[in-house]
Amino acid sequence: MTERLYYLDSYLHTFTARLVETSADGTIAYLDRSAFYPASGGQPFDTGSIAGVPVLEVLDEEDRVAHRLSAPALPGEVDCRIDWQRRFDHMQQHTGQHLLSAVFEERFGLRTVSFHLGQDASTIDLECGTADSRVVEEAERRANEVVSENRTVTVEFQDADQAQGLRKASDRTGPLRIIVIEGLDRSACGGTHVRATGEIGVILIRKLEKVRQSTRVEFLCGGRAIRRARADYEALSRSAQLFSAPLDETPALVAAQLEAARSADKARRKLELEIAAYKGKDLYEATAAGPDGVRRHVQRLTDGSMESLRALAQSFASQPQAVFAAALENPPSLLFAVSADAGIDAGQALKELLATAGGRGGGTARMAQGSVPRPDLLEELLEKLVSG
Repeated sequence: MTERLYYLDSYLHTFTARLVETSADGTIAYLDRSAFYPASGGQPFDTGSIAGVPVLEVLDEEDRVAHRLSAPALPGEVDCRIDWQRRFDHMQQHTGQHLLSAVFEERFGLRTVSFHLGQDASTIDLECGTADSRVVEEAERRANEVVSENRTVTVEFQDADQAQGLRKASDRTGPLRIIVIEGLDRSACGGTHVRATGEIGVILIRKLEKVRQSTRVEFLCGGRAIRRARADYEALSRSAQLFSAPLDETPALVAAQLEAARSADKARRKLELEIAAYKGKDLYEATAAGPDGVRRHVQRLTDGSMESLRALAQSFASQPQAVFAAALENPPSLLFAVSADAGIDAGQALKELLATAGGRGGGTARMAQGSVPRPDLLEELLEKLVSG
């Protein structure tokens, strides 16, 4: 059994222990006592070193803590060191999560159903379909108030049968480790935490996302929040410089530019379709009729817009006795259009042909399109399509 030193002192980052057992290759080490936190409860593991050998991963094996090392280590007394910067960052994020979850529940009745502490940001999932910006802003404001009040954060141990006032009931039996934020929250938790809310630092809620029946809230605390805010500010500043405008006016200018770009793109597409329609009629006039009186046009393209190609085909096939077939290499696809008097069902004909080559598609009796697995199949299929 491993004595878990982090249960009593999250700030302990150097300690001595006895390495009592290793795996056959010596890279999995077991200590008689450990301050290394194993991945658990949404919080990542600690890293650091044991006897100078880097610790790559820490695993919870029920009664024992396993430390995966970058090289073999020998049993005996060893000096151990936690990566303090990583540990304290996790302490800030995890305590910040307790604080945010307590505020969401206290102020808005929104329960936290899960928590994840990521490398760049952390998330909590709230048991509700939506949480609007007003709720988020109020929760963030209140959480930062509690940070500035510098309330104490303490650890208590109590039997599960006697534990009262927990934010979330625990299904464990026996002794519970309870993290208490003075006057606000009591939660059963085995993670590492700061001693007072002031050490959490600023709390920044950055994003909301609907995930199934929950609302996922992305947040950052302390150093992470400051670094992210700085990065956001610099990105906005660069955008403002591009528009030669004050920072506060940039969002409106970006919105106006996007709307102008959408309008221009819409007008461009409209012109392209009109041009394609004219080209289709000209192409029909320039195409000689076959012995059966049908004018057939075959077109092969490496790249192009299927939308423009459809407009061209539709214009061509709007004339009498017309068949239009086109192949596009990227992505490998076929387009088939026929006039109403051509005596062909374009959708049915193309669907049956594509099936023989492992492709798929379909459409109406007048126009159809589909895809094939490889571009080298196009030429043969195109010839079959036109020959009928």
